[in-house]
Amino acid sequence: MHLCMGCLNEIATKGAKCENCGFDNAVEQSAPFLPYGTVLNNKYVVAKELTSNGESTSYLGYDKTNGNVINVREFLPIGLFDRAKGEKILKILPDAVTNFSVAVSDFENYYSKIMSLSDMSAMVVITDIFRENNTCYVIEEAYDNISFTEFVKKNGGHLEWDVARPLLMPIISLLEAMHKVGIGHYAVSPSNLSVNSEGKLILSGFATENERKRGTMLKSQLFSGCAAPEQYRNDNVLDDSTDVYGFTATLFFALTGNLPANAKERTKDSRLLISTNTVKRLPPHVVTALANGLQMRRDVRVPNFEELRSQLSVASTVQAIQEEISRTASMTPIENSNSKKSKVNATAVGIVATIVALLIFSAVGLYWLSINPLQGLFIKETEAPTVVLATEDWTGPVVADYTGKTYEEVVTAVEADGSITLKVSADGEYSDTVPMGCVISQTPPPGEPIETESSLIYIVLSNGPEMKELPEIADKSLDEASKELIELGFIVLQEAEYSGSYSEGTVMGYANFKAGDKVESGSEITLRVSKGTEVTDEE
Repeated sequence: MHLCMGCLNEIATKGAKCENCGFDNAVEQSAPFLPYGTVLNNKYVVAKELTSNGESTSYLGYDKTNGNVINVREFLPIGLFDRAKGEKILKILPDAVTNFSVAVSDFENYYSKIMSLSDMSAMVVITDIFRENNTCYVIEEAYDNISFTEFVKKNGGHLEWDVARPLLMPIISLLEAMHKVGIGHYAVSPSNLSVNSEGKLILSGFATENERKRGTMLKSQLFSGCAAPEQYRNDNVLDDSTDVYGFTATLFFALTGNLPANAKERTKDSRLLISTNTVKRLPPHVVTALANGLQMRRDVRVPNFEELRSQLSVASTVQAIQEEISRTASMTPIENSNSKKSKVNATAVGIVATIVALLIFSAVGLYWLSINPLQGLFIKETEAPTVVLATEDWTGPVVADYTGKTYEEVVTAVEADGSITLKVSADGEYSDTVPMGCVISQTPPPGEPIETESSLIYIVLSNGPEMKELPEIADKSLDEASKELIELGFIVLQEAEYSGSYSEGTVMGYANFKAGDKVESGSEITLRVSKGTEVTDEE
């Protein structure tokens, strides 16, 4: 039986083009990824590369023992190794031996703890962890899930609290369990959540702490809008509250349809922007939890998931009201024979219950005002008035749709409108789909009523794909050139050829680019490496 390396369906002959997915099985997988068809641990077949970050790479895979489709995760830390096309064994760079040893042990220990939590409903199932080819592998069950971003989009662009709550609460339980065994996720975001066929959320995107903060031996991968401020600072400790920030940002996305601004931008202006229409449809205690979970300072942020769960649940004071009313309502007259006395007792109980309820509601109101949970969520009156709630029969002006427009086009439209004060995200965001300089997203969304003389709109501009300039590498050793390119975020490949001008092992140049070209970070860059002067039989 021959399998397609693109979809794992059966093909007629080895190397044939797949009729199911169109994958050309005659093409070899690029270095440094494993060759197609590599068998690991005598039973796992490696197919095409799926995703990569600075720490590891995930492949589509096949378990020969049971015929199941799987995900194979390989520890593949950018900048610490070399592996040529067609090879399996990692060659650790001489100056990275210690760092690699520490990092691979961290990776193995981390996934061992993840594996111990596989029985939790929101966790991907890890079935095997082993060492081979001078590195470490993790085997995960594969699922055909829908991304959480797509799920929210298909449900009107945002979720109501009654829908979001049962979906996301198991994620809180999972994150709480992770921290109890001494590990964190530190990349909770819509990108790392999916919805399975049973309608349950599954968390993925696991990586060690080395991958989830700046200043480590690995090239970090952080998720804009969900990464906490401390993750952008070198040598900062990550803890429960770091994951609280990421989870709350994801909840913010689920309830509003938008992510908070990047934490680096929020260090300049920590306020969040949420429309009053959204606040109107959310329970007050949920708005409080959003504000508290997204605090920039850790000393005032929700410290752990037990506290976050409490804040996202019905407030204890409201529960007290319900319990008191239930208790008083269940009281029966002491003497049934004395109906007048019974009525008096019932009336007295009712009065007491009402007074208690009023006192408790007053306490809730005073507490609400004292903590001011909306502080930081809305623009202050001194800077720009908030958008007031619109009536259902609103016929006045509304916020235009600026997505896809250039900055200049937005400015022109805003100046013509005269009712909007424009604020642009300082550094924008990288985007593979939105052209550079065009609007990726906006808050408030299109169609929001404009009921004040001046409103505020945030737009996020696309920086385009993340591009890096290729350095001059001719005459450098392969190790030197590879290290320089890897540090820029590129995946380095190589092709060897004879040369009478360059000594063996020296880089002659780029195969498909030239020095000075700007190429998207993460792209595969092939180097032409000299094999030295060709020796012929005549010589």
